[in-house]
Amino acid sequence: MIAYVTVGADDIARAKRFYSALLPALGYGLKEGPEGLSYALPVEPGQSPALPDFYVKPTFDGAPATAGNGSMIAFEARSQAQVRNLHAAALAAGGSDEGQPGFRPSYGPHFYVSYLRDPQGNKIALFSSDPNEPGRDG
Repeated sequence: MIAYVTVGADDIARAKRFYSALLPALGYGLKEGPEGLSYALPVEPGQSPALPDFYVKPTFDGAPATAGNGSMIAFEARSQAQVRNLHAAALAAGGSDEGQPGFRPSYGPHFYVSYLRDPQGNKIALFSSDPNEPGRDG
């Protein structure tokens, strides 16, 4: 299952105008922050999130956004070990490393993630956020 989709944007205000013209009609709510725009479907208390979420952000490397730079597809793994194993398997299958498996300071304490590029250059994330596994803080 796809958990979230990220697209890059050089002009967040322009992107907000565009995406806000259609995503709210599809049920998505907007949270805006310094890292960009986050659109998510509403979740009733006690219910699981309705996926995928959709993010519009400046590119992480600071280069201009393109169809490939800033775009990323994320796949949820069952565990941190699976993130590590799949990252290694993807590298062995011709992918390139964009970020070794681990915790990132800009995400929650249980968000364990690795980043890759497929042979064509598309960015892929593999993540686990299981609260039953050790978190970033211990």
